[in-house]
Amino acid sequence: MADKRAVLIVVDGMGDRPLIDHDYKTPLEYANTPNMDRLAKGGLVGLLDPISPGVRPGSDVANLALFGYDPAKYYTGRGPLEALGAGIDLGPNDIAFRVNFATVDDDFRVEDRRAGRIRKGASKLAKSVSEIKVESVPGIRTIFKPTVDHRAVLVLRGEKLSKNVTDTDPLEEGLKLVISRATDGSEEAKRTSAAVNEFVKRSHEALREHPLNQERANDGEKPANIILTRGAGTRPSLPSFKSMFDLRGACISGTALVKGIASAASIDVIDVRGATGSIKTDYEAKAKAVIEGAKDKNFVVVHVKAPDIAGHDADFKGKVRALEEVDTLVGHVIDEVDIGANYVALTSDHATPVGYGFHTGDPVPVVIGGPDVPASRVLKLSEASASRGNLGRIRGLDLMPILTDLMGRSRLYGS
Repeated sequence: MADKRAVLIVVDGMGDRPLIDHDYKTPLEYANTPNMDRLAKGGLVGLLDPISPGVRPGSDVANLALFGYDPAKYYTGRGPLEALGAGIDLGPNDIAFRVNFATVDDDFRVEDRRAGRIRKGASKLAKSVSEIKVESVPGIRTIFKPTVDHRAVLVLRGEKLSKNVTDTDPLEEGLKLVISRATDGSEEAKRTSAAVNEFVKRSHEALREHPLNQERANDGEKPANIILTRGAGTRPSLPSFKSMFDLRGACISGTALVKGIASAASIDVIDVRGATGSIKTDYEAKAKAVIEGAKDKNFVVVHVKAPDIAGHDADFKGKVRALEEVDTLVGHVIDEVDIGANYVALTSDHATPVGYGFHTGDPVPVVIGGPDVPASRVLKLSEASASRGNLGRIRGLDLMPILTDLMGRSRLYGS
């Protein structure tokens, strides 16, 4: 049998809800997406619940599911996935956190959880934070590394640590910084929460007078004057993608989270210059990397972050623009990957409606094009048209079995 290939395009935050002031259309309905529409017209189209109906998924558990790993079995926290994606070699006793640079007032009330989405200078701020040492809890070493924009990773390394601690991020502007606490009462968790609280406090001391923050204040920008931690966890133990699906995988992404999942699954991560994981990214470079990767690998996943950022920022026009830019990548892929012999799937890890600015439990469109795939005849890909498609409604965990079955690589259940 010929070695059939598949490309999975994950459009972060693509799903949305209709808006009355935009003629009851979603950004996907509003956007000009001829290539997504072309893929949908000749392929399977349906809705996908990243976890299950009505469940608001985090990007971590949703992407795990899309990669074929049951979060209920394999999820150990977001922090370690971010750390692996940032290139940190986690030990079995390390506790990793996903971190945001943020803005707080004098009473430690959070004014902006993302400090205005830092576009430049984060590495300078991170250098000051990386020099912080935890002194109140002996035997702990800290590792701090910036990733994309306002995001970073904190790792606590040492003995007698635990992931069973609360976040310091209140997850909502206008609320005060949360004091980390042990959730199980163990001495290990108490040590860990004490270390987290000291590190966060010292981050404020290091950042509030930082010259870059003085410049930001002078320019009318919000200072990144503290870090917020969340998603404490330990290194996950994932079976290899090859052993799960008999596929040689490659991953293209600018975000540490997705690269971390790929690394944990022993999927090759292809670094692409210009793949930023931010609102602006090099779609042509990503498309070329997909096409090159598909020559050696028979499964390539490419992740695009921009629509999610626009959704979180409640930017309808920005999300429309981002989706139209993603459509150019889709066009390159389906033109260069022989869809008469191979498969191209497109979906999202979750909905991020611009009217809300956060993830919701809505299902998201999913499309699979390729040989011997029934044509949906859908003329315009959207949330509404996907609900009437020929694939029905599936879960995130269903996607990989469907793809491997189409590719002739699924295992027989029974005898």
